[in-house]
Amino acid sequence: MSFTDLEIDRIIEMAWEDRTTFEAIKTQFGLKEQEVINLMRREMKPSSFRMWRARVQGRKTKHLKLRVFDKGRFKCSRQKHITHNSISKR
Repeated sequence: MSFTDLEIDRIIEMAWEDRTTFEAIKTQFGLKEQEVINLMRREMKPSSFRMWRARVQGRKTKHLKLRVFDKGRFKCSRQKHITHNSISKR
């Protein structure tokens, strides 16, 4: 498959995002996980690729079946609500 520079940039952006699954990338661009890895290896500097690979390897949020939540966004139990522009302090 050949992609435009804009599409390649979007794939790389999605791959870096913690909450974007490989399945979402496959749905949108038709790339399997290994193809995303190959694209990242080809398009990034070696040091940046190694940093990304270490970051996503074994990360449960990058795989839809490994997620602990089904729908919506994950919210940390320590996350506070922001009310009237004042941030809650610990």
